[in-house]
Amino acid sequence: MRRTERFHVEGPNSLWQLYKTVSFWKVLKNVLVVELARFTPFFRMKNWLYRKFLRIQLGENTAVAYKVVMDILFPERIKIGNNTIIGFNTTVLSHEYLVDEYRIGDVIIGDDVMIGANSTILPGVTIGDGAVVSAFTLVHRDVPAGAFVGGNPMQVIYTKEQMEQRKKQ
Repeated sequence: MRRTERFHVEGPNSLWQLYKTVSFWKVLKNVLVVELARFTPFFRMKNWLYRKFLRIQLGENTAVAYKVVMDILFPERIKIGNNTIIGFNTTVLSHEYLVDEYRIGDVIIGDDVMIGANSTILPGVTIGDGAVVSAFTLVHRDVPAGAFVGGNPMQVIYTKEQMEQRKKQ
């Protein structure tokens, strides 16, 4: 189960009521920063933008690839460890708006994690240290440390122990 905070809304759907939840000016600033960072080819500059303007906790030597989309509403709820790679066109969400409620949850990505291209990470999940997420994966629950996961819905393909065994062969 993902760890999210749930907020019920009355009236129109929760996304229609977005600016009752988050300041318009915060969203505008975050959209501009995320779009600039998506197309910036320099990792140091991209990481600086994420840390300075979005308040994402971002480890050293982390590489966020071209066209990655960080959450624009609650980016401060994203934490990414050291020496991690987030692949091309991945989306990292810390919110989800539904018809009658919205949910917010921390996204924690550990050290030495590899996330393949075009993956989506949903709010409230933790990806353990040394995990590998294959391309096009919907990360809808926690990923154990050292595991290799993939698919939609996400499944554990190899556990840490199985991965270590395969490396010995």
